[in-house]
Amino acid sequence: MLPISVITVTHNHAPYIARCLDALLPEVKQVGGEIILIDNRSDDESYQIASAYPDVQLYLNPERRGFAANNNFGMAVAKGRYLLLLNPDTEILPGSLNTLIQFMDENPNVGLSGAQLLFPDGSIQPSPRRFPTWGSVLARRSPLRIFLRNSGFNRRHLMLDIDHSQPFPVDWLLGACLLIRQEVLETVGPLDEGFFLYVEDIDWARRIHQQGWKVYYIPTAQIIHHHLAVSDKHFFSYRMWLHFQSMIRYTRKYLVPKLPLLSIRGNQTKIWKSTHKEMVFNKQSEVRSQESEIRINCWEF
Repeated sequence: MLPISVITVTHNHAPYIARCLDALLPEVKQVGGEIILIDNRSDDESYQIASAYPDVQLYLNPERRGFAANNNFGMAVAKGRYLLLLNPDTEILPGSLNTLIQFMDENPNVGLSGAQLLFPDGSIQPSPRRFPTWGSVLARRSPLRIFLRNSGFNRRHLMLDIDHSQPFPVDWLLGACLLIRQEVLETVGPLDEGFFLYVEDIDWARRIHQQGWKVYYIPTAQIIHHHLAVSDKHFFSYRMWLHFQSMIRYTRKYLVPKLPLLSIRGNQTKIWKSTHKEMVFNKQSEVRSQESEIRINCWEF
């Protein structure tokens, strides 16, 4: 078994994928891992750019799939002891991959972790979060969000009441960088494919907590994240609708558990693994003190 498998899914990320792979390859070679890249039927040259990297296992999706489905396929074929789900619009900073692995090795009770995310200008992107509550949903997703941006609900949701310079336990982390143990995946199961895009990271972390594992934020590992560089282009239409749909699903699943769920049946891990392996793919803000460095994005949960 390899130390780590890095799984990246591209969809029209041609301006970013080369920078992502150029930063990632030396990190992976240093620790002895593998890179699995899945192109989700891009309309640009993402696939062609990635194909120029012989050390990358490249897969071309036969059809467009959601974030969860694509990453689940990558995890199903991965051979790593640790699995890192990494957005293609990221650039991992030197030594960060080894830092994440070392932290997990030294803390066997941690099932999922993630690096500190930085905007391209070096300011901190708030990645650690508390689970959504009715208050945080009101502060972040209602028409009142503009007035509640610096409210206690929002600041607490973004965990701005905690020192972000040292590792600390969190409820969940943004899905741009998630490192999970293979054994945790086998116990908890993959990402819920009922979430086509967004909120699947919250659901996954919640299930990991339910199985007794901890989730940690590791700021000593850093990644530049070109946040919303691609998906924000159609923010007020398709992307917003997908986010809304996913949050309704999450609300029914956890915040209002007595309501009937629509098509929320998770597959058993073994069934999931065998199904995905049999698929045919073609190989290929600112706030005070420390908070002043952290931008509060109104649109993410």
